[in-house]
Formats: sequence, C-alpha cells, structure tokens
Amino acid sequence: MPTHDIPALPLSTLPGRVGEVLGTSPWLHIDQARIDAFAHATNDLQWIHIDQELAAAGPFGRTIAHGFLTLSLLSWMGENAFDIPNLRMSINYGLNKVRFPAPLPVDSRVRGVFRLLACEPIEGGWQVTVEATVQRDGADKPVCVAESVSRRYPL
Repeated sequence: MPTHDIPALPLSTLPGRVGEVLGTSPWLHIDQARIDAFAHATNDLQWIHIDQELAAAGPFGRTIAHGFLTLSLLSWMGENAFDIPNLRMSINYGLNKVRFPAPLPVDSRVRGVFRLLACEPIEGGWQVTVEATVQRDGADKPVCVAESVSRRYPL
C-alpha cells in the first residue's frame, strides 16, 4: 500500500498516454540484508553478492545486488509510482526485454520510472506495456531497463 500520493490514471485514459511517463516510485535503499535474503531465497549464493570481504577485493569494491533482485522490485516500484483505479484484476503477463546496464552496489538507493509503451485492447480488458527504468541515486546509467507487460481488467 503506497504511503504517499501517486497519480491515479483511469484505464480509459491510457491509450492516449502512450509515450508518457506514468510515474516515478520513491527511492528504496538496497542493503546487505535484502541482498542476503534474496540470495538465500533463490539459492544464488555467488560471492559477489554475499561475501563482503571477497567482494571488497573484486571488480566493484563491494557486494552488488542480483540483477533478478532488482527486477523483482519492479512490482513494488510500479505500485508506488502510479495507480490504475477501479480494476477487477491486474496480472503480470511477462517481459519483452530486460537489461542490466550497470551494477547495483550494496547501500545504494534505487527508484523506478515507468513510461507507457503500449495499451492494446484484449478480451475483457487491456494489455499494458511499460518501460521500467530502475535508476541508482547518483549514477548516470540505469541498473535495469525492462519492458513489463501486464493485463488490466476493469470492474
């Protein structure tokens, strides 16, 4: 549940908003506890994510978050960036493209910026494609860029 004001974008207005930024999430701190929890939940225990001593001598000078951890945060970021009210159901349909252009070092802050790429009618609702760009505070390159596809069904 969002703790701040986010734009409410009625589903009927989305086809006319293609190309627009729908919203930006608040910043989220990525600490070692979150990285470790993700590593253990997915059994991805590579040293670059969880071994702080070894990672300090590695290419990034500290541990980095998993790319898939960053990707998994898109749901929270989207929910905290914009709202499509009066939906019966919203489902994640998949991803068209995912890239991780830059690493996400531990103790960074990230946020998601969501730009509408397409809004197409489907049976009983709309298929919405959004470009999600995860920015790292103070960095020039994003840490993740993904095309997220969802299906939205009005009440």
